[in-house]
Amino acid sequence: MINYVLEPTQEGQLRRRVLFWLPAPLPVLGLVALLVGGALSASGWTILLAASVGVGTLLLAVIVQPTPLPEGLTPQVSARRSLHRFRQFTGLRIALALVPVAIGAAASLIGGGMYPLFAALALAWPQILMAMPTFFTITRARRAMEAWGTTAYLWHALSRPSKVTWPLVTSGRRIWRQWREDRAKARAVSRREAELRRSEQAERDQARDPEVVLPHPDQVTTARIPSLSAGQDGDEASEQQEQGETAGDGEGAGVGGDEIEPTAKMPALDEDTPAAGNPAATTGTGSERTSGTVLERGGALSQRVRRTRRGAQSTRRPHSHKP
Repeated sequence: MINYVLEPTQEGQLRRRVLFWLPAPLPVLGLVALLVGGALSASGWTILLAASVGVGTLLLAVIVQPTPLPEGLTPQVSARRSLHRFRQFTGLRIALALVPVAIGAAASLIGGGMYPLFAALALAWPQILMAMPTFFTITRARRAMEAWGTTAYLWHALSRPSKVTWPLVTSGRRIWRQWREDRAKARAVSRREAELRRSEQAERDQARDPEVVLPHPDQVTTARIPSLSAGQDGDEASEQQEQGETAGDGEGAGVGGDEIEPTAKMPALDEDTPAAGNPAATTGTGSERTSGTVLERGGALSQRVRRTRRGAQSTRRPHSHKP
């Protein structure tokens, strides 16, 4: 049954249109019953009016058929025109079936009873069922279209695929979706405009108050300090140590505490004992012994002495090592 109703063809679309309007008189029946208070009896002329309208529309639905197709049409054009005329024919039968319902409801309200509406419904529902695209209805409509000799490919046109749609429901749903999309777009635009206004207001406030606004703590980023290599780290550490020693020498001169010698310790100057393995150290004066010690070490001062002399010079007068 569900597949029969939801058949995705042109015939199924016409069938769904008829089934949609089949229960339409029921809300009208309930509304009229509430308005008249449930009374049944009504004036005779109102009942006659509703019945006569129902009979007239029923006769029109039975007699009226689609108009014949013109001659000389190709099969494609014939199928398209026959389908269009059958759609019009189905819509005409549905409209003719709803007319007695409206007339009967008005007659019931005027007469104060439900009998006029009952008479109209008894003649309207068969007309709605007659609009159903059954085999008998389609065959009779096809024969009426072929009255002038042109073949109507109505069955082929009704078997074409079509979307599953319902009258008023599908269009209303499409309008509702479009309205929701438009509302979402309007809200997004208003949100962006509000943010833009807030940012402009903040810029104007900051222009009036030139104080620097500190960022939020969560937004502060900490810069990463690049690591130094082993050789660079050692050189920096040695230079800092030598600068600290030089500063300590300057402070020690004013205070009078422990003093750090600016040069390497030389046994030939500090002690009178001769250096082993150096014949010049056992004999000669102190300057000769000093020159011999320097030559023995390579003829150059130590690295510590050179680094100290390249750094900040001490203002302290060198201590005399002479006896």
